[in-house]
Formats: sequence, C-alpha cells, structure tokens
Amino acid sequence: MRRRPLSERRLALEESLALNKLANKSRHKAPKNKVGLNQVIVPSSRLASDGLQAYRLAIKRKFEGLVAKDLSSPYVEGRSSFWLKVKVHQEDEFVIGGYTEPSGSRSHFGALLLGAYDRGKLHFVGKVGTGFNQQNFVMLFRKFRLLVRQQSPFVDPPRDRDITFLSPKLIAQISYQEWTADKKLRQPVFLGLRDDKSAQEVRMPEFTA
Repeated sequence: MRRRPLSERRLALEESLALNKLANKSRHKAPKNKVGLNQVIVPSSRLASDGLQAYRLAIKRKFEGLVAKDLSSPYVEGRSSFWLKVKVHQEDEFVIGGYTEPSGSRSHFGALLLGAYDRGKLHFVGKVGTGFNQQNFVMLFRKFRLLVRQQSPFVDPPRDRDITFLSPKLIAQISYQEWTADKKLRQPVFLGLRDDKSAQEVRMPEFTA
C-alpha cells in the first residue's frame, strides 16, 4: 500500500477497522483484561476537505494546529512536503499592567506584563517580549511614564525582579498559540494597541474543564 495514494490508504484503513468492529461484535464477550483492536486504533479526525474551512474550524475549536495532507501522495518515511504542519494563532486583547527592565541590546523595556479581568479583579496572564520595533518601544515608553505606580494592579502578580507596574489603562492586541493549563498565554506576540474600548471590558475567557 505504500505506493498507493493517501486517499486509498485511508479508505483501506477505515474499512479494515469497520470489519474488525463487526467481527468483535459477533464474538462472545471478551475477558475484561482484553480490549478489541477497534478500541485501540483510532483514525485521525478530518476537519474538512477544504483547507481554509479546516483552518477556520481549528481556530473555532481552539486547536493548537492541524496537519494538511496531500490525498494523492504515496507513503513517505520521514519528513516530506506531502504533509504540512499548520499552526493556529489566536488573537485577543489584554490589559498592560507593567513591564520588565530591558536586557542586552534592548532599550526602554524588556517584556510587557499582560492581564485580563475576572469578577472585577485583574489577573496576570503572562508576558510578551516579541513583536516590537523601535517605533513601538519609543511610543509605548512615552505612554508608560504617565502610568507608573508602586503597587501591582494584578491580584496575582509575577515574582520577577526589576518590574515596573503601571495603572491598567492601556490595551494590547496580542497573537498567541493557546492557553496553558495554568491560564497563561503561550507564545504571545505584540500586534499593537487598542483604543476602542476600556480596560475593564477586557475579560478572561471562560475555560471549560
């Protein structure tokens, strides 16, 4: 089957699993310590045949990404252009509650401290240190100087040293990979500032168990 196209290999797999499932049903009840093959081997789910539609579904379902496969391709061991990994990046707005000191060749600040409100309290959701250009650094730092405060605006601030806290007035548009289990942003990237809403409107998403 290795030289046959993926569409034929996939069909053969599904037919084989279906036959095995029927065979298991026709047999006597298996001992509790044995599991039928169809309960061990599960074919990967297909979101949609159209790539753009599949990508939109991946975003809607908050998947980390998807794999685009060429249905006419033969089986190839190792990496190939027939299977392409596509990462899904989400976007949302978050309140800027502070920044870290710059290091190395970076000027003005290192990373922004981001937060979102839940029941009226601002929760820390992570730091973003990428996506800036020199114009961003200068523009943001000018705004930050008017918002510096001594106490943290977060109810659960990070424990980093050399943090400057800010009054939670500015909103950043952020691209990110996903939320981690402890409700922090994974791979966030700064996209720009938002001025079309108030900081209190930036809410934590509802996480399902």
